[in-house]
Amino acid sequence: MLRALLAAGAGAGAGAVGLELLHRHRDWGATPQEAAAVLPGDELVPDPAVRTTLGVTVRAPAAGVWAWLVQMGQDRGGMYSYDWLENAVGLDIHTTGEVREEWQHLTVGDRVVVVPEGWGPLPDGYSFRVARVEPPRVLVLRQAPPEHPWNGVWSFHVADAGEGRCRLLARSRTEASASAVVRLAGRVLEPVTLVMTRRMLHGIRQHAEDRAGAASAGAASR
Repeated sequence: MLRALLAAGAGAGAGAVGLELLHRHRDWGATPQEAAAVLPGDELVPDPAVRTTLGVTVRAPAAGVWAWLVQMGQDRGGMYSYDWLENAVGLDIHTTGEVREEWQHLTVGDRVVVVPEGWGPLPDGYSFRVARVEPPRVLVLRQAPPEHPWNGVWSFHVADAGEGRCRLLARSRTEASASAVVRLAGRVLEPVTLVMTRRMLHGIRQHAEDRAGAASAGAASR
């Protein structure tokens, strides 16, 4: 009995340490200046309890990155993250390997679906509303009560970095909820969201760089 309690305590302790380490790395890949910068969409949640900024450098122009970013969505181009993990829980997400014209247009009020309708724990599905879209620089997605349990924004920003490169940032800002259950859920989900978003940025980078490289090779062969 004592051994089982010690093992359970050790497991809980390791989990707590993992959560805290990920909590401290909420600005993965972003410079201090990027993490501190005021970005479009921040004004929608002016006093967040949780704020993260993730970033990657992409060896492709902003328009090339935007072409993949604007396609995101469970029912569109996928999430560019760990499809195998998302599909292991039945989300039916399949990242595309091509830029498709029918997915290149988002307008304010459109929905970006991340969980399809009919999924067990969330039978109504889960989606973000497009709050702001400025191709090829800014995409701001919104979640707010009563449609969602959280009041927050998830925004993406593409900035030139010179020499045919750009920076791709993902920012999340969420207010503290009055519900203890929702606050706990947010804390538990935070490391999962960080890891999946980081992989998403790297997935977009890979697609954008591969396409830019193929275009350059094609131009050189002419």
